[in-house]
Amino acid sequence: MFKSPELGIFAPYMHWLGRHRLLALTLICFFWTGVIFLGHFFPAAPFLSAPWRGEQSFEDLLRREGRKTVPPSDFVFLGVDQSTLQLPPLTAEEVAGSRAFQLMTERPFPWSREVWALLLDRLVGAGARLVIFDFLFNPPNNGDPAFHAALDRYHDKVVLGANFDVENAVQAVTPNEALIPAPQLQDDRVGFVNFWPDATDGKTRAVNYRVTDRQLAGLPSHPSEEVYQSLSARALTKFGHGNDVPSDFSGHMIRFTAPGEFEPRPLYEVFDPKLWHANYADGAFFKDKIVMVGPSAQVLHDLVDTPLSTTTLGPGLHLQAMAAALGHEFLQATPPKIGLALVSAAGLIAWLLVAFVRRPLLCLGALVFITAAYLGTARLLYDKTGLLLLTVPVLCALLLSGSFSLGFEYALERLEKLRTRRTLERYVSRNLVREILENPDSYYSSLRGVRVPVTILFSDLIGFTTLAEKADPEALVTQLNEHLSRMTSVIFSNGGTLDKFIGDAIMAVWGNVRSLGVAQDAKNCARAALAMRRELRQLNEKWRGEGRMGLGMGVGINQGEVIVGNIGSHERMDPTVIGDSVNLASRLEGLTRVYGVDILVGRSAAELVRDEVYLRSVARVQVKGKIKPADVFTFVGGRDEKVDPELVKWLETYEEALEKFRARDFTEAKILFSRFLEFYPDDPLAKMYLERTLEYEQTPPDEAWEAVEVFEKK
Repeated sequence: MFKSPELGIFAPYMHWLGRHRLLALTLICFFWTGVIFLGHFFPAAPFLSAPWRGEQSFEDLLRREGRKTVPPSDFVFLGVDQSTLQLPPLTAEEVAGSRAFQLMTERPFPWSREVWALLLDRLVGAGARLVIFDFLFNPPNNGDPAFHAALDRYHDKVVLGANFDVENAVQAVTPNEALIPAPQLQDDRVGFVNFWPDATDGKTRAVNYRVTDRQLAGLPSHPSEEVYQSLSARALTKFGHGNDVPSDFSGHMIRFTAPGEFEPRPLYEVFDPKLWHANYADGAFFKDKIVMVGPSAQVLHDLVDTPLSTTTLGPGLHLQAMAAALGHEFLQATPPKIGLALVSAAGLIAWLLVAFVRRPLLCLGALVFITAAYLGTARLLYDKTGLLLLTVPVLCALLLSGSFSLGFEYALERLEKLRTRRTLERYVSRNLVREILENPDSYYSSLRGVRVPVTILFSDLIGFTTLAEKADPEALVTQLNEHLSRMTSVIFSNGGTLDKFIGDAIMAVWGNVRSLGVAQDAKNCARAALAMRRELRQLNEKWRGEGRMGLGMGVGINQGEVIVGNIGSHERMDPTVIGDSVNLASRLEGLTRVYGVDILVGRSAAELVRDEVYLRSVARVQVKGKIKPADVFTFVGGRDEKVDPELVKWLETYEEALEKFRARDFTEAKILFSRFLEFYPDDPLAKMYLERTLEYEQTPPDEAWEAVEVFEKK
């Protein structure tokens, strides 16, 4: 019997398993399928239940990425936002001419309830079908008589909120009796605002349209029990869609609308005559609309954690519940018995593949194909029928059974490879055998130097030196490694080669190992730079949330011909690139601090990526070591990104101003730069050029001036 020193004591067992291959594969697949089964029956077990806990995360991913509920066009959200709480500066005449503004300025929120009466008059008078108040009007307040009269006057066009305080023996917080007589919860103008989140993670995925008093107390339902309706159910009934409200008392998982569909409009605009005319066409906008009135300012703390966002506004979620009911956009989970049958089928398929195909790459490809097809089916069923097909446990059974079976097959193959290796080592030196078997196509082993066109990127952190002087060394290293890891991942995902780390700086190259063409290399570099900008923005948000200091970044990009080769000594070689194009990219990175931009690009690279990136001219510079000046640009954003169209339009004015500046037409340049700054007053480049234009208008430069900035330092 062959005994491998690398397998040690396991060699005899591997030999036995090789003789009983099918039995071993059956045991492997049976084991992993059984593990998944046990996780279903023991949900508290830490390891066993992981696939079933992960199923909820996958379902949330479907909710985020899958088809969304189409929001009704007649839903409007008027929010008490920060601008409404503070109110914009108003003249004495504007306040005197508006009873609502008088009341809103007399005292901070909550205002006199006469405001809500005035709002009802305003909206219903404009033709609104229904006005929903997602507020609790429980304690008495000024203006209750006026609001009560309005509620009676518009009885069929208004719904108010109530709340069940389930933490305090199920106490109901309802509108006070001065507004609506008891029992308020049985009045068709009152509905509860509660959403009950999942106990596992606190996220709200389902909506209860009806509940009973015994259900709230945690007791079994009874035919004679009292039934309460939600705010959304009351609203749907009010405008003629009561039949769309589910008639049971269960929580219904809803298909959410896309984030941002129910963006709140500032409530104060309704009372401002100018905005009432400009934004709402003197009320015509509200004709036949369903208007939700509720808090939208963060200080009012009406936020709900959902799979789509941790900051979903409560009133917006009520609108989503109504939209789901109108479109019958409810989700169903896979029945437990069918789910377990799918897990069993996955383990069986994995066994059949590995046991009878006998070609590892084909088996692996089949596992990947089946996984992709199953995921596609799950997405299709979610989009078309609302079925949440059990996915994570099923694919875990498939992939764990398949991968461990393939691992077993690999171990058997490895045993044969070790046997072959030992035989070769009798005739060829061991280190040469290792090189032949493990690195047959080493690229840099024979690289001696060649000129090639490449695109080079340098990036460096801004503010890191200041941080290094104050931060804890261990925390600093962690933060730096997190940054470098994210940026390196971006470089690799866009086809770049990481040349080296230089402290907190990065040097990357496109086209030195394997070129996709000069233009494509430059475009991949540009995509990487834009992705690095996005990644740093996300990292800064994360760091600031953790109480750490955010950092800036400068990126320099240039394209040109360089020498690629192994550079170094006999003891240590470094495959890298050298040349003027490399030096200019490094200089451009340093100049980002001078011009207040995060990315600077040389002309040659800019021309290659112009059709994919919005470019902005920055300057004409002559860096140290260069005789000829170079035009440099910055990236506004990718053409496939969401870039402010107004900025793109006004950048034409900026570019025209820069041309006038370089042509010594300083008067016209001043006008154009000033016009641009009217819309973007904080733009550093426009402010810099306006200052220089004003200076040159008073004291023109000499005739040799060509708008070139010379930098004597690196």
